[in-house]
Amino acid sequence: MKIRPADLVARFNRRVATSFIGHFFRLEGSSHAKEINGTTFLKELRAGATTFAAMTYIIAVNASIISQTGGPCLCDEKNRVDCDKIESYVMCKEEVRRDLVTATSAMAGLASLVFGFFTNLPIALAPGMGLNAYFAFQVVGYNGSGSIPYGVALTAVFTEGLIFIFLALTGMRQWLVKLIPSTIKCATGAGIGLFLTEIGLSYSSGIGAITGGWNATPLAIAGCPVDMINPETQMCEGGIMTSPKLWTAIFAGGLLTTYLMAFRVKYAFIIGIGFVSILSWPRNTSITYFPNTPEGNSRFELFRQVVSVNPMKHTLNALDWDVGQHGTKFALALFTFLYVDIIDATATMFSMVRFCGVVDDRDGDFPRSTIAYCCDAASISISALFGCSPVTAFIESGAGIAEGGRTGLTAMTTGLLFLLTILFGPIFSSVPPWATGPALILVGCMMARQITEINWRYIGDTLPSFVVIAFVPFSYSVAYGIIAGMFLYTAINLMIALTVRLSGGKLEPDNYDMKEYWTWKAPGRKPWFVRAFRNATYAAKDMDRSSPQAFNTHGGPGCEMVRVASSDERKDEPRVSVSLPVPTLPRFSR
Repeated sequence: MKIRPADLVARFNRRVATSFIGHFFRLEGSSHAKEINGTTFLKELRAGATTFAAMTYIIAVNASIISQTGGPCLCDEKNRVDCDKIESYVMCKEEVRRDLVTATSAMAGLASLVFGFFTNLPIALAPGMGLNAYFAFQVVGYNGSGSIPYGVALTAVFTEGLIFIFLALTGMRQWLVKLIPSTIKCATGAGIGLFLTEIGLSYSSGIGAITGGWNATPLAIAGCPVDMINPETQMCEGGIMTSPKLWTAIFAGGLLTTYLMAFRVKYAFIIGIGFVSILSWPRNTSITYFPNTPEGNSRFELFRQVVSVNPMKHTLNALDWDVGQHGTKFALALFTFLYVDIIDATATMFSMVRFCGVVDDRDGDFPRSTIAYCCDAASISISALFGCSPVTAFIESGAGIAEGGRTGLTAMTTGLLFLLTILFGPIFSSVPPWATGPALILVGCMMARQITEINWRYIGDTLPSFVVIAFVPFSYSVAYGIIAGMFLYTAINLMIALTVRLSGGKLEPDNYDMKEYWTWKAPGRKPWFVRAFRNATYAAKDMDRSSPQAFNTHGGPGCEMVRVASSDERKDEPRVSVSLPVPTLPRFSR
């Protein structure tokens, strides 16, 4: 009898389902009390590979963004842009980028493996987009021109992870995110999307379509070859929109990726980045990433190795605990990391588990949520030890979930594939910025879609949201955008609320009835220690009430008596009868 391949696949899936692996991950057919319907081993592997394909771009993009800080490389120039004229600094900066390629792969692999194993959820983790831009261009700054050095910024990330572990164990993390007005949450996501778009349009980490303006022009159109940019004004002196690299990125990267996304090709990002990279690898062309310069020759020598493991000599354990002289700026960076990560990671996790269909409608929580938040928090601290920005849950996990991924096997498969990419560090280190720029712009576009969720009907919600969206990209700072938006939200709504209250409701602004409802009492379950305290208080009160002196001086029961009556011969549904005690009054002695 001929055995069909489909029968072999089904037999293999059944055998795995009945094994320890199937029982641990609750695959269908594992006889687990909470087995997940429709799950098979091979389907989970396929879903994990799909998530990996959708996330692979983060390896090159994250390394490209964070390496713009220069890492721990030293430069004494007051104008940090002049550091790029020092050959030793440029070489050190390139080595940092290679280190970050390895660090990003290792961190994404490790975090996804741990998360999938302990939570049994199909969500992959990696250094997050948005936070890496804030880390690189605001906190540390280009070539270290920001508010705090690279090592101190890593210490802030490490501390954030420890704080998150505390918040997760106490249940405060999922509770705090509910206190933030949803219109501000959506505006923050949209603002970060525009921030990523601005980075994707720049020269340092993108396609080179815009450049820093001069005097009255904050931004200016660019697209000229790099050697035609005035070093003082940073303006193009000619050749605007004539750069071959720009048009290669637009057509071979942006338009191709968009076309593939229109047909829901899950490998769209990696195809676009890969295609532009392949076009940029041949030498002696106008778009080559390996020009005949010392830096280009060094890149090409690394590229020729193909398979190699970078030891991360610059970024591994580069934390600097001397935070005293950066107290205020360190605290601001830490607060922003906490705020954005609470919104980003928590919202992404909730959206993904809701996509999986495992959210409890009664309290809005999901299974093993505390473990999930602890794994995410621990990964953030480990990420700092590797020299990376905070790790977060990736929305690209939805690609794997759409392929049928429902268990932690999906995330673990993604993690294993990321670990394999460590061996191919030379390839991922040779991805040029104009190849990753279109991906940044498209990710920014997808994040900006949250703008439709903002309440545009009431000025008290509209203006703060708009300020967040505008300030984040134009101030080049996520922190300043959030602070400006929250200040306006509090000030405007407080003044309006006082006016309405003092006028007895006679003075109300237009569309006041359409304002977004917000209360300091967050919906859903409170943190476990709050519930435990309340339960202890209620139990003490119940004990007092159940005492004879408190309710019934005759010694009768002080509460209702519930009896479930059995059905008669007609086998009807059980009947519940409730009898209340006769109320009595206490007798007072003379």
